[in-house]
Amino acid sequence: MNIKNKFPVIKQRYTEISDMMVNPGIIQDRKKYISVSREYKELKPLMERIERYEKTESGIEEARRIIREEKDKEWVELAKEELEQLESQLAVLEEEIKLMLIPKDPQDAKNAVMEIRAGTGGDEASLFAGDLFRMYSKFAEKKGWKVDIVDYNEGTAGGFKEIIFNVTGENAYGILKYEAGVHRVQRVPQTETQGRVHTSAATVMVFPEAEEFDVEIDMKDIRKDLFMSSGPGGQSVNTTYSAVRLTHIPTGIVAQCQDQKSQHKNFEKALKVLRSRLYELELRKKKEEEAKIRKSQVSSGDRSAKIRTYNFPQGRVTDHRIGLTLYDLQNILNGDLDKIIEALQIADNAEKLKSAGNEF
Repeated sequence: MNIKNKFPVIKQRYTEISDMMVNPGIIQDRKKYISVSREYKELKPLMERIERYEKTESGIEEARRIIREEKDKEWVELAKEELEQLESQLAVLEEEIKLMLIPKDPQDAKNAVMEIRAGTGGDEASLFAGDLFRMYSKFAEKKGWKVDIVDYNEGTAGGFKEIIFNVTGENAYGILKYEAGVHRVQRVPQTETQGRVHTSAATVMVFPEAEEFDVEIDMKDIRKDLFMSSGPGGQSVNTTYSAVRLTHIPTGIVAQCQDQKSQHKNFEKALKVLRSRLYELELRKKKEEEAKIRKSQVSSGDRSAKIRTYNFPQGRVTDHRIGLTLYDLQNILNGDLDKIIEALQIADNAEKLKSAGNEF
């Protein structure tokens, strides 16, 4: 199918959405307005590309007319140069529009909830989990995103046995979802006296932060436990029972928060994580069904899949999903993840384009 055949429907929908954006009834309905705003935000750049595509097509038609009818050789030569440039621009615009026409995951625009858990490797794994948290914090800082720690359990030698945090920012989940899986580090631990390289691992989980209307939670299904917040080594941070643990009885899913001094704030944070975990559970079921139809090697988010290796002796980082190796370890650990994530996005989009090839 020619992509131009899709233009009338897109234009009509853009007009409808634009009208809805200023409709008082929709503005007052928060859930509906957020949904409409997201669709408008997605359609606007697509409409801009379509307008440029049609303008470029008109330019091509005019250049061809000049070549066909004009007697002045100089004019004809200029028109030929113009035609070559415009045809090149049209080809680029067509590919861009094809990519934009691929159905987007509606979760991509959401904020992200991330969990990093130390795996095999003891203290070294906890230190590595700390390195990963720092890497994502630096990456978020460069993006202008906000990182908010929900809960953590420090390792005995530093780092974290586990840490849970929210990342708030534009398309945070859509970008960070590629980080889900097992990350492996190969380096000489500080405690190793003979200089032997050890391999340790940490698991990264990423899921979209659920909004209130995404998941309805019956508070009768929640068991709330209070306990004292504890700091490094288990020492008490305060003497009040401000830390909150929430258990969703039907699923057994647990979320807790002890980061704030206020019990109410800890409850709100824990509830947000619990809601997101329940939402992710539903999404995972849906994705498993979709995976039977289309297998994605890039963004499956399989928690057991080894996705990346950080090799210190060689100063390299290898992403195993796309076979990408970069000898830029320190910069990557300092939050320079753009090259890796962009390569993963390109591979993912290429796969989606291939799957959607018959539609164009």
